[in-house]
Amino acid sequence: MLSDVDLLDAYSRAVISVVDTVGPADVASAVKAYELTLRDGTTLKAELVGKDPHTDLAVLRATGTGLPHARLGDSGQLRVGQLVVAIGHPFGFQSTVTTGVVSALGRTMRAQSGRTIENIIQTDAALNPGNSGGPLVDTRGQVVGINTAIIAMAQGICFAVPSNTAQRVVSLLIRDGRVIRSYLGITGETWPIHRRVTRYYHLEQESGVRVAHLDPNGPAQPAGLKKEDVLISLANHQMQGVDDLQHFLTDWPVGIPAEAQVLRGTELVKRTIIPTELKS
Repeated sequence: MLSDVDLLDAYSRAVISVVDTVGPADVASAVKAYELTLRDGTTLKAELVGKDPHTDLAVLRATGTGLPHARLGDSGQLRVGQLVVAIGHPFGFQSTVTTGVVSALGRTMRAQSGRTIENIIQTDAALNPGNSGGPLVDTRGQVVGINTAIIAMAQGICFAVPSNTAQRVVSLLIRDGRVIRSYLGITGETWPIHRRVTRYYHLEQESGVRVAHLDPNGPAQPAGLKKEDVLISLANHQMQGVDDLQHFLTDWPVGIPAEAQVLRGTELVKRTIIPTELKS
């Protein structure tokens, strides 16, 4: 049986290891000029590769050799209650480290663009203005989220964009400088499917995407989707959760019809949706 001192030491070692592995960095920006400040005080000029206001993410490019870097982890493996470490510069206090746990997964919030960001990580690691863009790190030193927002006047309610979302967005920004997304006009959440329903329809999945909200100006509503429908597939691509839906909308061409299979109660129905482009 570990003593309180042993437990505290294990906790401290985990946090210290994360900070040593990842460490803080700083980005100073003006309208068209960016400067990176590394842990050792070195500064580098950087240029903007691309930005995605819908996820509050951007990519900067700096030239150098032997630059330190952090590894992206798999946010899909996160569990509620898991220890996480947030690193940033709240209110200008550089290299600030706070710790907490994953409070919830699959949250939904609005980006500055007004678009709904789904599958957000909620944590009680203290975040303040200046933490945005900093890493949320697990005890293995892997970045599992990008800190993005707090709720004003609330305590212990902070949010981060999952690393799996960031990885997809970053690869597109590096390749194209922007992210073009198809838009269905739905807000969804991962939803379990009853076993009797999966057996009856011979489904090869245990969950889908429940339609929590429909944009009356989006293409899904006139195509026949309804609130509370559970989306099973789009164009023969399984929709087992919000990550699958976001990935599909990033890859599927705008204007190309996609057949949707949805569960409406216990009835399996099909509708054809023609996605539009998601506007900034």
